[in-house]
Amino acid sequence: MRDIAEILEHWQAGRSIRGVAKSLGASRPTVRKYISIAESHGYGPAQPPPAQGWKAFLEEVAPEVFDPAAQSKVFAELRSHRARIEEMLADTSLLTGWQRLRDELGLTASYSSFRRYVLKHLPGLLERPHVTVRREDPPPGEEAQIDFGYLGMWTDPATGQRCRLWAFAMVLSHSRHMFACAVRRLDQRSWLESHVAAFEFWGGAPLRLVSDNLKPGVLKPDLYDPRLNRGYEEMAHHYGVLIDPARAGKPKDKPKVERMVPYIRGSFWAGRDFSSLDQINGEMAQWCLKVAGQRIHGTTRQRPAEVFYAEERATLRPLPPDPFEIATWGKAKVGWDCYFYSGGAGYTIPYAYAGKEITVRITPRLVQAYAGYDLVKTHLRVPKGRRATDWEDFPPEKAAFFRRTPDWCRQQAAQTGEEVSKTVESLLADHLLYHLRQIHGILRLSEKYGAARLNAACGRANAFGDPSYRTVKTILEKGLDQETALAAAPVSAGAFLRGPQGLQLDLLWERGVHRG
Repeated sequence: MRDIAEILEHWQAGRSIRGVAKSLGASRPTVRKYISIAESHGYGPAQPPPAQGWKAFLEEVAPEVFDPAAQSKVFAELRSHRARIEEMLADTSLLTGWQRLRDELGLTASYSSFRRYVLKHLPGLLERPHVTVRREDPPPGEEAQIDFGYLGMWTDPATGQRCRLWAFAMVLSHSRHMFACAVRRLDQRSWLESHVAAFEFWGGAPLRLVSDNLKPGVLKPDLYDPRLNRGYEEMAHHYGVLIDPARAGKPKDKPKVERMVPYIRGSFWAGRDFSSLDQINGEMAQWCLKVAGQRIHGTTRQRPAEVFYAEERATLRPLPPDPFEIATWGKAKVGWDCYFYSGGAGYTIPYAYAGKEITVRITPRLVQAYAGYDLVKTHLRVPKGRRATDWEDFPPEKAAFFRRTPDWCRQQAAQTGEEVSKTVESLLADHLLYHLRQIHGILRLSEKYGAARLNAACGRANAFGDPSYRTVKTILEKGLDQETALAAAPVSAGAFLRGPQGLQLDLLWERGVHRG
């Protein structure tokens, strides 16, 4: 109040807005706001102040100056609905009351503003007794509740590496019998392996699983239609169980397992050393049977293991005869080179999917690509850093050259003719890859001249000792393959002074086939 009165006193003394703001350390908009209130009521510079003083004057004409809530248009809107708010909050929660005001009366205030208003002006409506409604325990074999939590730091003696461990806990809701194990990662594979281990530990599976909303199990939490991970769906189908995830942020949906991870950490883990992860899980299984299973439970006042063997074990669903193949699912983007990458390796997919996102299923042996729920490609899994290529996945005109390997060339030559095979083998013997393009060119000549003429031309080139693409093509162009074969020249020193190549050039020159 002293600051406001001082602003108006300086203004009445004839100082400018800039001067008042600079002297009193206030912003010019603030100074202008208070001056405008005085001016609107007929006051000005060089005039006496109100008889009752500036404080009483402002409390009368501008109460919002002293009540920040009153100056808010949002709070003004809420004050207009005060009676309706009091009526609704007598029977509903804050969120429900706000939603009804918004839907029925067109309230524009946000929920956070609505909550602040009620806390400030209607606090008595929120003072309700805290009541806990305890649910009845489900019948034997019907439900198990699941939790995943931090266990502790562990130094692996084999590697000297210090790593974080996590505890997986699954509790049968009727007997309170628990299975627990330690894992290195909170990933899909650990999540599924832990479920399988729990079912094997009990010798059966419950009808329904109430799980956390971790990404390895639940991709999108939703009260009515949660979206589950595909690997989790496969596991549930294999064992014939239902998955009913808890609501996000509602730990009371699975109260029977909620305190189990701290219990494991304190009773089993704290102050102990282990030589391997296998030892940890082996001893934890025994701890579940002999310690956690034999304690007197605080709610049931019975031993969980005894109740399990007496009432619940026989009601569990029997395990399927075939073991569950654990598969992890993920998304991948197909590149314009027709490869997608998953598990550290690359795999091809038909070129129609280039540039699109696909779903990938990975098992220890296979990698499968899905477009939605349709399987479009299957590969044998390859090591990290390697690529698996199927040339059928590429456009024919793009993959033709890469598919024509030396073995393919030998097969095509054998189908064309014996002399063609000799020409191809001669070029491959000289250099396996250097002459590969020449071989492709020779084999392609059959498309224009036919297999019989190509075989005759290769025979003529082989006879002269020059089985090259250019020689075979020239013979075909000049029609020399259709002439009578040349008789072998007698062996003499003079005839072979320049070797077989020279003899070939002389013969070709005589027939007008000189190739420059």
